[in-house]
Amino acid sequence: MKHITIAVIGGTGKSGKFVVEELLRQQFHLRLLVRNPEKTAFKNDHITFVQGDVRDYAAVDKLLHDCQAVVSTLGQPTGERSVFSDATRTILEAMQKNGLKRYIVTTGLSVDTPADVKNEQTKAATEWMYAHYPETTIDKQKEYELLAKSTIDWTLIRLPLIRETPNGVGFTANLTDCKGTSIIAADLGAFIVDEIVQGNYVQQAPFLYND
Repeated sequence: MKHITIAVIGGTGKSGKFVVEELLRQQFHLRLLVRNPEKTAFKNDHITFVQGDVRDYAAVDKLLHDCQAVVSTLGQPTGERSVFSDATRTILEAMQKNGLKRYIVTTGLSVDTPADVKNEQTKAATEWMYAHYPETTIDKQKEYELLAKSTIDWTLIRLPLIRETPNGVGFTANLTDCKGTSIIAADLGAFIVDEIVQGNYVQQAPFLYND
């Protein structure tokens, strides 16, 4: 993995930090987009920080320089309008300019795809998100639709509740339903590494959960 560089967006967030730690453990080189590099806790020779916002094309273009794939665990910024579809447009444009094809991104289980056969619990969780966070939930659906229309090798990972713990227990990926209530952040990191190396879910949106 020493010759593979990954661009990471959202790497300082609650789940993102575990993903970064797993990528580093696997000896990837990383370029992290951050708003305030001086405030980041990561100290590693395999990390290069790029300052900026994911909606700023110039910053994302700089981030992607000499990378072989892009990983995003972007969360909703506090007090701001939903960012996901705007971020996706910016990332896709910069990927095209830089000749990148592989994009792995996380989202919530509320996102629907034509293949879905959601169980009652997952349906209820989706309805709850639309009732309580309509703008963000609608925007995440738009993000999926933008990816589905694109020609890049994307994987949209749909997640239930993320448990912030470094000890993985094993996970299941399912293209039609989320049969678990949570996912350990370390297992998310392991799945993302698998996708970078193997690409089992290219242009697909698997649910990921612990058994």
